[in-house]
Amino acid sequence: MTSTDLITDPTLLSVLAAAAESRRQCLEMLSFIEQNGASAYESHDLNTQQKKLASRLAILRGLNRKAVMSVRATKQETSEARQEIDSLHLTLQNLSYEQRHLMGEIRACEEYDHKYLSLPMIPTQDFLVAHPEFSEAGEHELTIARIRDEYDARRALEEQRVGLVRRKLELERETLGKKEELARLDAEIERWISGQSRVLEVFGKREEEVKRKKAEAESVVHEG
Repeated sequence: MTSTDLITDPTLLSVLAAAAESRRQCLEMLSFIEQNGASAYESHDLNTQQKKLASRLAILRGLNRKAVMSVRATKQETSEARQEIDSLHLTLQNLSYEQRHLMGEIRACEEYDHKYLSLPMIPTQDFLVAHPEFSEAGEHELTIARIRDEYDARRALEEQRVGLVRRKLELERETLGKKEELARLDAEIERWISGQSRVLEVFGKREEEVKRKKAEAESVVHEG
């Protein structure tokens, strides 16, 4: 296989063909000159061959120029194609890196110890009995519904707890108020009892005074 067998571009093939034809004609002219000597330069045939050769060389130069321009265009296209390939290769590398990153994230999510797995939710069967509308739901939708149900139940319990705490505080305030009122009543009773004792003491002294005066009067009567 020769080098020309590797060339398939029509422009280059036309250049090679024109060059081969020009070379053949040059060889014929040289052979004609060698055979006829100095008289060959005066031959009409040689003059005709020179004109044909000049014409072929002009064609060859034109084809060569066209081939050079074609090669330049091909180089430019090759350079642009190489840049595009490099860009695509870089994009592919970035996509591959992003794919590995996303796969890692997916594995991390799949292996993550989700808190909902440890939530003390009601069993699935009990939930479906209470909510039959989710009997045909998928695992993901069913899990979300169970979590929402647990959230609603806990929120209701929290509201009840807050209400009970509020009621407890109200009862504590009422109890404290009643204790303070009882303390005031105890103080009033103590003062009343203390006042009654003084009154009884006064009445006792007066009664003793009356008895004493009565006894003195009776003594005076007996003496008289």
